[in-house]
Amino acid sequence: MALQMNVSGIRRNLKNIAHNYTDAQIKVREATSNDPWGPSSTLMSEVADLTYNVVAFTEIMQMIWKRLNDHGRNWRHVYKALVLLEYLIKTGSEKVADQCKENIYAIQTLKDFQYLEENKDQGMNVREKAKALVTLLKDDERLRNERVRALKAKERFAQSVSGIGSDSTYVTSSSRPAERNAFGIKDGPSGLEPQLEAARPQTVGEEELQLQLALAMSKEEAEQEEQKQRSDDVRLQMAITQSEEDFKKDWSPS
Repeated sequence: MALQMNVSGIRRNLKNIAHNYTDAQIKVREATSNDPWGPSSTLMSEVADLTYNVVAFTEIMQMIWKRLNDHGRNWRHVYKALVLLEYLIKTGSEKVADQCKENIYAIQTLKDFQYLEENKDQGMNVREKAKALVTLLKDDERLRNERVRALKAKERFAQSVSGIGSDSTYVTSSSRPAERNAFGIKDGPSGLEPQLEAARPQTVGEEELQLQLALAMSKEEAEQEEQKQRSDDVRLQMAITQSEEDFKKDWSPS
């Protein structure tokens, strides 16, 4: 499993170099990869900050629309692009929401996204997220309220990470909050301070997407692990068979 993840990362890095992608585009590609886990809040926050740069904004949105136009076995590209887009709408430049409203049809079409993988409806996550995003974009008042809450939470989290706690004490490296992925799982050292935990962006929408990702990805990981085990068993049986044949050849009369 770890080898597959590593190969996927290497392949993505080679494409980044071959296509001469910018830093902003690389971050979007990483956040919306086919890897069986969600983008970390830290990575999405970095992309959100870049949307305030005119050049980076264009690069980011171009890559997101490209991901949203994907299909089939690359359903994770589409779903995670919607997850990232929702985060950018709430915490990035207001131009993100403006452009989404102008191109809302592209998001609406995803409400009919279909993809079956071994008789499992993997497209359901895409359809539900697209519906939720369209509803948000069509409700200006709700969108404003969501942005206010999300930006405040993002600001508190940024202050905490930079060492400004609620009691104005410096946060040392040993007590610095670990980066969390989209499941809310720590990627770094343990020991997250209570006040930092409270400051972490955690809206109802984010909790929902974490649950959806967890359900979809955990099943995928279990299936891949089972498939890997079967492959290992087949290779082992082939090795045993080959050894038996070699043994017979060595001891057969010349």
